[in-house]
Amino acid sequence: MKEIDAQNKKLGRIAQEAAMALMGKDKPDYEPNKVNTDGVHIINASKLDIDEKKKDQKKYRWYTGYPGGLKERTLSELIAKKGMKDVFEKAIFGMLPNNKLRALRMKKLQISE
Repeated sequence: MKEIDAQNKKLGRIAQEAAMALMGKDKPDYEPNKVNTDGVHIINASKLDIDEKKKDQKKYRWYTGYPGGLKERTLSELIAKKGMKDVFEKAIFGMLPNNKLRALRMKKLQISE
């Protein structure tokens, strides 16, 4: 299991490193159609380096399916409501390829704050 320390690092750098490790691209026996047997454990997630400007400007949007149902939440609201774990999961989920292996790879991700 690969362990990544997130203390004083940027979100995108950690997410990219974790996504590559979940896909198995950091190993010499990489196969794109197989799930990597190793997982990724991110530690010190709450000590991430995020600018205050980024917390207010970054927005997560989703549509409920109803008329006028476009919802929006800033990064600071997401951290307050769900915690840093959800922020990491969204970032890493977006960096993985959109195929049948995405959910299986996300199961191998562990985040501790």
